[in-house]
Order: sequence, then C-alpha cells, then structure tokens
Amino acid sequence: MLATIKSLGLSGIDPFVVTVEADIARGLPSFEIVGLPDAAVKESRDRVRAAMKNCGLPYPEGRVVVNLAPAGMRKLGPIYDLPILIALLVAQGSLPPVPHHVALLGELSLGGDIRPAAGVLPMVLGAPDLGLRQVYIPAENAAEGAVARGVDTLPAAKVDQVVAHLSGRGSAPSVPLTPPAATEHYRPDFAEVRGQREAKRALEVAAAGGHNLLLIGPPGSGKSMLAKRLPSILPDLSFEEAVETTKLHSVAGLLKAGEGLMTERPFRAPFHSISAAGLTGGGVHPRPGEVSLAHHGVLFLDELPEFPRAIMEGLRQPLEDGVVTVARVGYRLTYPCNFMLIGAMNPCPCGFFGHPTKACTCSQSAISRYLGRVSGPLLDRMDIHIEVPPVNYDQLTEAAAPETSADIRRRVTAARKIQSARFAGSPGIYHNAAIPPARLRQWCPLTPAADRMLRAAFARMGLSARGYDRVVKVARTVADLEGSPVIDVPHVAEAVQYRSLDRKYWSR
Repeated sequence: MLATIKSLGLSGIDPFVVTVEADIARGLPSFEIVGLPDAAVKESRDRVRAAMKNCGLPYPEGRVVVNLAPAGMRKLGPIYDLPILIALLVAQGSLPPVPHHVALLGELSLGGDIRPAAGVLPMVLGAPDLGLRQVYIPAENAAEGAVARGVDTLPAAKVDQVVAHLSGRGSAPSVPLTPPAATEHYRPDFAEVRGQREAKRALEVAAAGGHNLLLIGPPGSGKSMLAKRLPSILPDLSFEEAVETTKLHSVAGLLKAGEGLMTERPFRAPFHSISAAGLTGGGVHPRPGEVSLAHHGVLFLDELPEFPRAIMEGLRQPLEDGVVTVARVGYRLTYPCNFMLIGAMNPCPCGFFGHPTKACTCSQSAISRYLGRVSGPLLDRMDIHIEVPPVNYDQLTEAAAPETSADIRRRVTAARKIQSARFAGSPGIYHNAAIPPARLRQWCPLTPAADRMLRAAFARMGLSARGYDRVVKVARTVADLEGSPVIDVPHVAEAVQYRSLDRKYWSR
C-alpha cells in the first residue's frame, strides 16, 4: 500500500514542500530511502525502526521504500523521522490517510521522543503560502511555532501524542508556552568607558544610521571595549527585523529551547582564523555564515589586519548588496546580511605608531605592509574612521561619571524613528546607511553652504563616488541626531572629519 505525507525542507531560508511517499511490498525485509537524502536522512530508517518497536507500534514486514520528493532537491537533517514513521503507519492501515494540508517534521529518539529541529521558524512562516494549514512540530520548538500566523502549529513531545491525535483517539498535542524566566546578566555599558569622548560620539553616529566603522589605536586604548558596548545603544528590533534575524538563527540551529523571536540585536565577533565558508556561509551542509548571523546587528572584526586578505575581500559584496549568495556544485543559496561592520586595528605591527609617549619600533616598510593588509576598496566601505588615543591618568580618575548607554540609546532611538518615518513605504530600508544612490538627493537635501563645503572636501580628499555617497549618508545621520530636516555645514563637517583619518595612515 502507498501512503503520502507532507513535510517541509529549506533552500537557504526559503521553505519548500517535501512529499514523503512510503510503499510497502512483499519480499525480503528491507528499508530504502531515496530522493537525494543526506547521511542523516538515510539513518532515519534505524531511528524509525527502533522508535516504532519501543512505542509498541507495528513495524512493517517486507520491502519498504520511502521516497522524498522532489527528488532533485537535497534533503538535509533528521527532521523527516516523524513523517516517515507516520507514513509507514498509514501504509500499513494502522492510521487513516493524513490530509494534504497537514505537514509533520521532527527528529525521533530511539524511545519515541520528538527532538527539536533547526529551521522550524522559516518553515512554519512559509507554510501558508505552500498550501499547508496545520504543522506538527517538536515541543521544544513551540515558541518558534507560536510566531506563525495563518497556520495551526501543533507541538508534540512524543510520537504517541501525534499517533493518538491523527487516529482521532486523543486531543491535539500541545505543551504550555511559557515565557522564559528573566535572568540577570551583565550588560556592558558605556558608563564604564573613561575618556574617549570622540570615539563614543562616532559610535553614536554609527548606531543611529547603521554605518560601518573602523577603530584605529594602540593596544589598551579601549577599541574592543568600545565595540562590545555598541549593542547597548542600538534600538530595539522591530517585529520585521526580529523575524528576519530569528529565521537565520533558527536555520543555523542557534536558538535555545523555548526561545521564540530574538529580542536583542546580534553581536558576532569571529576569530581571525575563521574560514571563508564560516564567514559568508556554505559548507558541506550549507548554513548561514557570520555575516548573515549578524543580520540587523553587528559584525565585529578585532585585529582586522590579522584576517586573511581573501576573507576581508569577501566582505565587499555582502556590504554592498546586503545579501550573500553561496554557489556550490549541488546548490545555490541566498542569505540576507544587512549588518554593521565594526573593525578594530593597531596603527602598526608593534601598535605604537603615533603614540604620545611610547616609541614605535617598526620600520616604515613594516608599517606600510601592515596597513596594506586592509585594501582600499574595503576602507572605502567603512563610513567612519576614528582614532582611539590612549587614555591618560586624569581621564581614568576623573570624578564626573561618564554618560550611560541608556542616555545615548535614547538619542539613537529618536534618530531611528525619524528614519523610519522617512523610509515608510520603502521595504528593506531601515536606516540611513541603506539609502540607495537613486534616492540620495531626495532624502539627503543639503543647504547651499553645506554643498560648497562638500564640494571642496571631495576635491581635497579625492573621494570616490562611493565615498561621496557615504559622507552624505553620515551627514544625514548627524542631522537626524539634531532633529534637522536638512543637512547643514556642521553636519557635513563632522561627516568629513570621519573620513579624513585614512590620510594620516594610508597616504604614507
């Protein structure tokens, strides 16, 4: 007898329907799974067999063939255990046929427990568009399923619950959805950073407009400390941003049990030994890379010149397009990656070039080679370049309390609200850094005096067309922080200042 059950798969973060077909025929006992399964899917036959026997469910005798259609799409992971088991029961006549608008997914333990799966959120969000109205999901993914609209998600902890409900002998499987208990944990605050007034202002501007930023300074000046406190001044995720971000973390399997939508913007800080696939995505079992896991958040690259040149150059296209495409022989996937890039580096190999009290021991050629590891095109994509000087004793011991992250965050949030109103009706644009060139004149009007200043700076600094666009966008953010509808001379002056630091180092 032939049985057909619906399940779901993912191509990147886009779901597609997987039809699980089970056929039981006479012959020597065997169990074959076809339809381009990976190793984890092939191992389903052993998990399904053990789960059925340990749950007291009849295991079919004879030749069993399970097909996962469409056969041309690779099936990844153990999430097809549950639909395969149900398909076998239907094929034996132990369960009535399952309606075509119902889908099942979940990994099985040998004892029949349904284990959590990666990628549940994008699957259930896309289920209504695929003609599915009901999806059985693992109980530990219930918080993800609760986000979906237009589809009935049924979280189940054991196979017995699903079998009882499908046979009409039990109520719909469910688990109570309780919010996670609030836990106190340390949150880095700008109030802990002494001095560095200019660097804090640059980070405030970057946070308000979603701009990329490069911190340059000697060891111990506080570059990493400043960067790690950037999330504390970023505005809350909007619902749309939270859904997009959570989908990527769900696909990567990084959501904790019971966690629904993410509430904090991601902060990713990979080590410089990371591979290209780890940064941009891909691999044997494709998954989002660090640039996508930082979507709507921050990607922090400490000791930027220590990253391989190929890794740094791989950031150029994602920074420009806001998406990354992973193309391999067997697949082609696209992941969103709208993130803020924060880089930190020393000015030379020893770290003390330009230090007010310590002498630099590097030769001019060594300094040039070190700075040359960061290419011009990548520097051109950094909207703000700021120097982080060493902090002196008086700054460390001053009695006045530094401004807190909460104070800065209020200004940043107010500026982002102005931008939200400006970009209403323009999907995909959340902040000034994402303004397309075609809308620059409309959204970034300059006063005549500001235009003259920018013209002079363009000629003096030799800005590229991209550099010009980014200066205007930063000036737009500075104006938003002041509540100004137009860009004036002080706004342009501050934005130009943030692009002038490269002349001190890279023009040598």
